Amino acid sequence: MFASFVVFFSLAVVTAFSQGVPRTQAFVSARGDTVKMAVELPPLPYDYTALEPHIGKQTLEIHHDKHHAKYVTTTNAMTAGTELEGADVVTILRDAHGKNQGLFNNAAQSFNHAFYWECMKPDGGGKPSGALMAAIEKSFGSFDAFVEEFKVAGNTAFGSGWAWLVHTPSGLKVVKTIGADCPLTDEGSTPLLTMDVWEHAYYLNYQNMRATYIDAFVEKLVNWDFVAANFAKF
Repeated sequence: MFASFVVFFSLAVVTAFSQGVPRTQAFVSARGDTVKMAVELPPLPYDYTALEPHIGKQTLEIHHDKHHAKYVTTTNAMTAGTELEGADVVTILRDAHGKNQGLFNNAAQSFNHAFYWECMKPDGGGKPSGALMAAIEKSFGSFDAFVEEFKVAGNTAFGSGWAWLVHTPSGLKVVKTIGADCPLTDEGSTPLLTMDVWEHAYYLNYQNMRATYIDAFVEKLVNWDFVAANFAKF
């Protein structure tokens, strides 16, 4: 069972395994405290203006305080009085997958957005190093090849969706998902990095120029420390 996202400090991801398949993910604070709560709206890990000029204050206010908050509120409303009331967000989305599309959409988007905020930081971008860089080069041939594949995934997600870097038993892979879908419904896949390509993530800053937003995300915003912390648990 995966822990949900209610954290007021820097996060890292810890993944435990049951019979070789990721089953438990918890957020761990810088103090080493494991944080596990029901579905709530986490605060942004930076100020609303911290990602400017690449993502503006108004975008973050609307995206986090309106869109993300609505997914969380709806998830809790839909699980109230059911066996899933109080469950963590990943348990909810996995249980709802293929059975309750409305609940899945809202729970998955609650997860996706909480993860997305952590994937960015002020003065981000650049390249990873160490074991993560070695794994990227092994899986994709080069960092530039990974970047190209990641950008293509984001640019070709029709309508709305997400681009992901995931860890799988066979190595790192780039995947794209449409709508609310996320890799947590694929056995053995664990997200390391995501990029939101729904229009509300970038339209106020970039209008219809999704590719320009994607360039800025990769080159100026990616929090490689967070991605490396996720990867380090394998």
